[in-house]
Formats: sequence, C-alpha cells, structure tokens
Amino acid sequence: MSNPKPNSKQARSAARLAAVQALYQFEMEGTQQAILLDEFHRHRLGAEIDEDQYAKAEVAFFDDVVKGVIARRDEIDELLSGKLAEGWSLARLDKTMLQILRAGAYELLARADVPTGAAIGEYLDVAHAFFDAREAKFVNGVLDAVAKTAR
Repeated sequence: MSNPKPNSKQARSAARLAAVQALYQFEMEGTQQAILLDEFHRHRLGAEIDEDQYAKAEVAFFDDVVKGVIARRDEIDELLSGKLAEGWSLARLDKTMLQILRAGAYELLARADVPTGAAIGEYLDVAHAFFDAREAKFVNGVLDAVAKTAR
C-alpha cells in the first residue's frame, strides 16, 4: 500500500532537487528571485508536468537553499574554487554540476541542523539524477572537502 503523503526525508530530497533546478534557471535565465520562487511554488513543487508527478517538497527548505545560495554565491564560489583540482575553475564545470555543488556547499556552511553525511549523500543522489558515477564521485570529493573546511 503506497502512502501519497511524503515523509520528511522525501520532502527534503524533493526540495533539494527542485532547488538545483531553480538555481540552474536563475543562472541561465537570470530570473528574479521572487519570480523564480513563485513559479516553483505554484507550478513545480508537487505539480504534475507532462504526466510526471513531482514529489511534494518541503517549501521552506527549498526557499532557504535557493535564497541562501543566491545571497552567499560569492562566498560559496570562492570556497568551491579552492577545492577544485589545479587548473580547474568553476567556469569549466557543467552548469548543472555547479548548482549541485553550490547547493551542497550552502547546506554544509549554513545548515548545521543537517548532518554532514546526509547533506553530501543527498547531493550525490541529485548528481546521480543528472550524471554518471564518475561525476557523482567528483561531487562527493568536492563536498567532502568543503565539509572539512565548513564544519
């Protein structure tokens, strides 16, 4: 018997995935933050789009990650840049990958209520939704290095 009401872990996972998508849209289109959040609240979080049912997301958590990454982007980018291999820059990263790293780094910096392993593991799951195992290992390595600095 399935339970249509998501549990809090599922709602947080859905919020993280949606936050990465929103941050990608912000990066690519420059959508104003208020408009972006409103669009996701009304049309994406828990909605059915093209016959795909999106999971109910923890809206407050989604908002915090999106607003936090946007507000602290320079700080986050500086931290991430310092964790990349020599010769690599954020500009060389795939735009989706960059948003995954930014969101994960934000949680590690600002969300002490989220255990380190949970934050890293959740963004590994997000990475697996978009990339193969090699890129997921990259996310793991960078976020693990961020965690050692941030926590």
